[in-house]
Amino acid sequence: MEFEVDATACESSGQVTNLKSQLASLERKNAELRRQNNELSMKLQLAGQGKDETLYKAGPFGTVKALRTNPTVIPDESVNPRLAKILEEVAVKKELIVALANSNVREMLEIWFTNIKRVGIPNFLVVALDDNIESFCKSKGVPVYRRDPDEGVDNIAKTGGNHAVSGLKFRVLREFLQLGYSILLSDIDIIFLRNPFDHLYRDSDVESMSDGHNNMTAYGFNDVFDEPSMGWARYAHTMRIWVYNSGFFYIRPTIPSIELLDRVAYRLSREKAWDQAVFNEELFIPSHPGYEGLHASRRTMDIYLFMNSKVLFKTVRKDAQLKKLKPVIVHLNYHPDKLDRMKAVVEFYVNGKQDALQRFPDGSE
Repeated sequence: MEFEVDATACESSGQVTNLKSQLASLERKNAELRRQNNELSMKLQLAGQGKDETLYKAGPFGTVKALRTNPTVIPDESVNPRLAKILEEVAVKKELIVALANSNVREMLEIWFTNIKRVGIPNFLVVALDDNIESFCKSKGVPVYRRDPDEGVDNIAKTGGNHAVSGLKFRVLREFLQLGYSILLSDIDIIFLRNPFDHLYRDSDVESMSDGHNNMTAYGFNDVFDEPSMGWARYAHTMRIWVYNSGFFYIRPTIPSIELLDRVAYRLSREKAWDQAVFNEELFIPSHPGYEGLHASRRTMDIYLFMNSKVLFKTVRKDAQLKKLKPVIVHLNYHPDKLDRMKAVVEFYVNGKQDALQRFPDGSE
């Protein structure tokens, strides 16, 4: 039996592959240009400190733009020489993905790093919170770091659930920033589909994914409160925004970033509170009588690139056009059946099984 090859189809397929390659190259170049621009802005800011004020004279109307990118700290390897050596080997351009994990999430952890490897991301590290995870990562060729014994951390690390372990990251990450590294903090219930470092702006202290499910909730909107008893002044305008997700954010090694970690870790050590709530309160609540707010710059990530599971299951999977888009990551943060949905996300986006997401309800049963 003879088969004829459709040359036109092959050529078309080759063109698509070539265009995808060109697009990926452009995305990398844009990311590098943004990084260089941020560095130049910081150098200008530093050059003007304590010197001639002409650097700060305002330009014509409509041309003035304040600096949003704080200078990074001077790296201090004496903080943790062992970690410094590991980061020097793992990081790319002083950046890496970091996740904390104990044995309670072993199966999800394997899906997490398997997809990171599949995408071709070399700069990632697992902070092992127990011996079993450390051994497991080593057996799989996964970069791993085990902290020195710390009673305050170890008791939670070995037996804690998701929220308890999640709160530890604010203590653990401090050393990474002191060593001069930018960290993309990742929970384990995340599927990586593209390289996130090609899609960061790097212009803020904190760049975080949102729990918002549309443009209004993710990026903020004017919410009008109605109080009829006030008569003429019954309408009060308020600003609302859905919280940042403390399970996936990029944090630069700046003084405001380290202060943020310190503030959150301090409160979590003294309050029975959810780390995500505290994280957002410290980022967003402004200074007021009796309270000095944090002066940290922040940026919200694109909700269709850095996608939470509410966006995926309530909106994207039901929209023919949105289904064609390939996100950078999908975070299964809105659903308790994480492992099952993680596998389905891989089936849909990686293996092309178009009905892989259909059997799940929008929310949890």
